[in-house]
Amino acid sequence: MTTVYLGLGSNVGVRESNLRQALKFLNGHGDAVQQVSPVYETDPVGYADQPAFLNCVCRFETDLKPKDLLSTVKGIEGLVGRTPTFQNGPREIDIDILLYGDVAMSTDTLTIPHLRLKKRAFVLVPLADIASDVVHAGSGNTVAELLETVEGKDGVRLWGELL
Repeated sequence: MTTVYLGLGSNVGVRESNLRQALKFLNGHGDAVQQVSPVYETDPVGYADQPAFLNCVCRFETDLKPKDLLSTVKGIEGLVGRTPTFQNGPREIDIDILLYGDVAMSTDTLTIPHLRLKKRAFVLVPLADIASDVVHAGSGNTVAELLETVEGKDGVRLWGELL
């Protein structure tokens, strides 16, 4: 089993319900969701003219290989109701593979650790809640160290708990 950290976000529809549904579907793959961070309401990044997001991170144990996990999370996005828009546009659910054990890899379709993880406060804040000592395979820094220097933390507001 490999420990994986997944980032979840939603800003369309009933955001909390979308996150809950995605976590429920994730429990049907791999061993199960082991831990879920608190949920944060966050300002949109990249395309500002859209509703605020709810974001959280979960720790997940899986036997799936990275590309198979990517296929699985894309399938779950569809089950929750994600419809195609445009890059950084509004979405019912977004599930990103943030960290996959100590793997560092890059292909045309998947980069682990997530390509923009180090620059996204809306991911690092909840990730630090459940994995502050985990090392980012690409940089060698812990999640806590990355969080210290990231910009945009003021746009990340505690919303509550899902579980």
